Amino acid sequence: MRGKIKNPAADAGRLAKTLTLTLSLRREREQNMEALIKVVILIGGLMTAVAYFILLERKVAAWVQDRRGPNRVGIPLTNIRLGGLGQPLADGLKFVFKEEYTPHHVDKWLYFIAPMVLMTSALAVFAVIPFGSVLPAEGEPIQLVVAPGVDVGMVYVFALSSIAVYGVILGGWASNNKYSFLGGLRSSAQLIAYEIPLGLGIIGVVLLAKSLRLENVITEQASSGVWNIFVQPIGFLVFARLPFDLPEAEQELIGGFHTEYSGMKLLMFASSEFLHMITAAWLIVILFLGGWHFWGLTGWQNEVGWGTALLRIAVLFAKVFLVIFGFMLVRWSWPRFRFDQLMNLAWKVMLPLGMVNLVAVAVAVEYFPAAVHDNPLGLAVVMWGLAIGVLVLTALAAPLGSRNERTVISV
Repeated sequence: MRGKIKNPAADAGRLAKTLTLTLSLRREREQNMEALIKVVILIGGLMTAVAYFILLERKVAAWVQDRRGPNRVGIPLTNIRLGGLGQPLADGLKFVFKEEYTPHHVDKWLYFIAPMVLMTSALAVFAVIPFGSVLPAEGEPIQLVVAPGVDVGMVYVFALSSIAVYGVILGGWASNNKYSFLGGLRSSAQLIAYEIPLGLGIIGVVLLAKSLRLENVITEQASSGVWNIFVQPIGFLVFARLPFDLPEAEQELIGGFHTEYSGMKLLMFASSEFLHMITAAWLIVILFLGGWHFWGLTGWQNEVGWGTALLRIAVLFAKVFLVIFGFMLVRWSWPRFRFDQLMNLAWKVMLPLGMVNLVAVAVAVEYFPAAVHDNPLGLAVVMWGLAIGVLVLTALAAPLGSRNERTVISV
């Protein structure tokens, strides 16, 4: 009986395919494990940050209003107070053990879905937001973003941020309460009024960076050394939203759209609000303040050592913290806008300013590309001159001017 004729070329081909498949599966497992580790670190860090940012805001409010604020809770069963650093843990335990009461008159399905929609969208948006540059590793460096290389990163952020409107509307409608319903209407109107100017501010950044990836936006600013706040001051003004608590409006609507919520559901609403503030601060830093870049410290190349990588993370986090601290100072120092003043500001001021910024950036990119790339400082001077002129004209037009006297109707 004759044996089979061996084909060395075919055996080598099968071996190469097997090795390729094995390496591919190994690389896929490593990528999945890397993404899982990033998700765990990110969610844990965000929820811890939310807890202590709430404490920070309470301390900032106390400082602005010349009072003490939370300073009692420290290590349990001891007299060690630590300046009140145990307050977030006490608040969290309070929400966990609080009774999960559901009013009988609510639409239960929508009532339970609303806080989950807000919480999920607030966390999922960080999948494409970088929390650093890269970490050195064997082979390719580790990119500090959960989903690296997403070509539509800004569209993803904008889409998930818009989902928050549905959570607010669902919470107000499902509560079947007139105060909650009015709170949901005014909150959704406010969020929609913000979305359009915010989108116009983002488009200007996309035109300059020629990319929808947030990582590329940072790299573009770092390589040129000129942050977008210098080139697009109007875009920064339009994008930086007012940090007031108008959706809740306790003075007018008890608790706004979440009046009927308590326990863990209320905690999800409160956590989502602070997550959105962290997201806004993070996007302001990435889009307009250079992200992890700082002159003379961080460089801009992708190949870095551990020292530079950790320094970039520290710079990014320091910028985000300062922006959030600024939000808190503004919220507790300035008088809160009335709802009609806010809507006038969004539609009559921010929207036209966003259009002016978009047209100016589009003209610069289309007709003066050499000036945009070779002389960004000159472009910054021109854009700041335009910003000052537009703001002067806006002040002279005074679209927000209104009389506060009540109209008396004689019968």
